[in-house]
Amino acid sequence: MSDEQSLRTLLRSMFDAAVSVAQPEHCLIPHLPKPEADGRIVLLAAGKGAGAMLEVAEKYYREEMGLGADRLLGFGVTRHGYSRPTGTLELVEAGHPVPDQAGVDATLRTLEVVEQARSNDHVVVLLTGGGSANWIAPADGVSLQDKQSVTKALLKSGATIQDINIVRKHISKIKGGRLAGRLTSGWMTTLAISDVPNDDPAAIASGPTVPDPSTLQDALDICARFDLDLPVSVKQALQDPSNESVKPGDPVFDRTSYKIVALPQASLEAAADVARSAGYEPVILGDSLEGEAREVAAAHAKMALDMQRDGRKVVLLSGGELTVTIAGDGDGGPNQEYALGLAVALGGAKGIAALGADTDGTDGGKGLDSDPAGAFVLPSTTPRSDEIGLDAASFLMRNDSSGFFNKLGDLLRCGPTYTNVNDFRAIVVDNPNAS
Repeated sequence: MSDEQSLRTLLRSMFDAAVSVAQPEHCLIPHLPKPEADGRIVLLAAGKGAGAMLEVAEKYYREEMGLGADRLLGFGVTRHGYSRPTGTLELVEAGHPVPDQAGVDATLRTLEVVEQARSNDHVVVLLTGGGSANWIAPADGVSLQDKQSVTKALLKSGATIQDINIVRKHISKIKGGRLAGRLTSGWMTTLAISDVPNDDPAAIASGPTVPDPSTLQDALDICARFDLDLPVSVKQALQDPSNESVKPGDPVFDRTSYKIVALPQASLEAAADVARSAGYEPVILGDSLEGEAREVAAAHAKMALDMQRDGRKVVLLSGGELTVTIAGDGDGGPNQEYALGLAVALGGAKGIAALGADTDGTDGGKGLDSDPAGAFVLPSTTPRSDEIGLDAASFLMRNDSSGFFNKLGDLLRCGPTYTNVNDFRAIVVDNPNAS
């Protein structure tokens, strides 16, 4: 592959393939349960892909199963800007990653709908990443403002999404199995698109319909580890035994089932097929990578350079969820910071190009349609930045990856994808004379 435009096209094609296989229209329908003879289907959706999941499920039950308004009900809540054209079922937009009042209102309504389920009803819960922020019902005594404060502090601290969700679960009325606990009649099936390392149902959208093995003490330990200055109400909630999440073996789960319908690994394999078709050897490093974005980038840069020296023509693929400990005042996200860290570590190496992007279409950002999904690293990244006086290391120090790549025109802006299988990273390693 001889030019940078071809490299960029290959990287984008792999990203598109990874996203496509996780689209609800491609993965949801075979898993939708059939209604009871005289029962209703109750659809409840949350997360960045809630709109697309609700759209696909509603169309299936209306057109394929012939259910009218008397037998199909429910609604969904998604991130602002991620709506889809549903039919008669309502889709509410709410805050992400910091929750807002719209999310609170939608969550209280969700809990009421589940409590009102009839004996022959089937509640179908459709979950994607982002559901933790969209389904927000603070524990008694905790205000929305206090929960927002804790969320912001955790996001800034560099805590993993697992740590963040453990804390969220223990100051919530819906997370950690509590939604399932509201079901007193009928059945509940959860269909989820995984956006978490190791595809743990208890971590996807903070596990509202599955048992949670984490404890109040775990949540307190996480807050102490990151030296969080907690509001008094949150401290009290985390010391209140009534806020313990629902544990494995609880009979509330006797009437529930759970299925993951799209996996990050499958998305990486779809990208690998594209790489293989382009003449590269795909190497999947894993779908559950975690760690500080710039540190993972440095390790991946070394790996790519070593493989290039060995004469291998490969594409390194990885997923998971990286973190950023924010020390500066710049703009960016974990995938852009990874890309910038990679650019610094590669130092303009020829024949190596990369893309780090979030499969939901937004990496960090400010909640705008123009927010970037990620960034490209090309052999010319360092020479071009040097030419216009951009010091990549200084931008990295300020956590200003968006600022750096925006000046070079190398941000990926694709808009909402209406799904989420976590981070996508691809490094194309070719002959140094190829570019």
